[in-house]
Amino acid sequence: MLLAGACRPDSDLADDVPFPAGPAVFAPSLPTNLPQAVPSPARNPLTREGVRLGRKLFYDVRLSGTNTIACASCHQPERAFSDGVALSTAGASGNRLRRHVPPLQNMAWAGGLFWDGGAADLESLAFGPLTHPDEMAQDLAGLETELRAVPAYAPLFAAAFPGQTITSVTVARALAQFQRTLITGNSAYDRWTRREPGAVLGVDEQAGLVLGRQKCGPCHAGELFTDFGYHNNGLDSGYADDHERLAWGRGRITNRPTDRGAYKTPTWRNVALTAPYMHDGRFATLDAVLDHYQNHVRESATLDPGVRMADGTPGIWLSEDEKRQLLAFLHALTDTCFTRNPALRE
Repeated sequence: MLLAGACRPDSDLADDVPFPAGPAVFAPSLPTNLPQAVPSPARNPLTREGVRLGRKLFYDVRLSGTNTIACASCHQPERAFSDGVALSTAGASGNRLRRHVPPLQNMAWAGGLFWDGGAADLESLAFGPLTHPDEMAQDLAGLETELRAVPAYAPLFAAAFPGQTITSVTVARALAQFQRTLITGNSAYDRWTRREPGAVLGVDEQAGLVLGRQKCGPCHAGELFTDFGYHNNGLDSGYADDHERLAWGRGRITNRPTDRGAYKTPTWRNVALTAPYMHDGRFATLDAVLDHYQNHVRESATLDPGVRMADGTPGIWLSEDEKRQLLAFLHALTDTCFTRNPALRE
């Protein structure tokens, strides 16, 4: 949603900007060091009307069965659309969730969603939290009835999805369109790598970039700083579980023993804003994350080779200087243009 090199939102998404008849194709302005197309399925092309509707829905508490919880309640813009809590109790039931709320950013390029890849695409993603009794606890038929009774929604849905009624499917599609525009790529690192005038990356930050590519690059790859894959990074040594097999990670979805304990690689982008860390929020700080890789990687049959040293020992060796440098670089991936972008807020 930002033009490369500036904190300028796409102004044509403002609520007071009239749209022409019929949905208009929307192409976000992309930073030049990111992929230069935002993929979307043929059944749900990205349109200005769809994105604007999705943004309104994202912040609407009517999406929850209690009418008290919006998507943005747990996915807060200032935290790169995360919530700052290890395991949230802010859902409809008040029960503690069993997975950490992930940040929402650069999701357009992800091949699967949730920590275990249980949602194939953004269109199917919404139905999980909407209907889960511990999250938004919504009855989909009831949601459709409620939204149809809101006068402001009728023209917005008609503009975004001509000839269709307000249904849970069109709700999910609008949310998916908005989430595809949650694009971050204007950090100090980005401005430096694009060689923008005045952009600076310090000595420690540059050293941390090199270290990250060398020691963490296979998983935190490319300009998106994630391979969108699933890896066992040695958090636990066993995966027996009596609650919906959640501890199996990716193995819960594929039913392959080789995928047990593997979780989706989170991006490094805005990582300084998205504590705590891991699928269960067990690490409160980035220092604790690095300490895990240095000293506490647990051996298991499915441990990813990328978290082994050259002699096969579990872990990734970092000197104290290297830790300092890597932390400096991780902070250089903070994009305040993204977290403050009014086009992504209510």
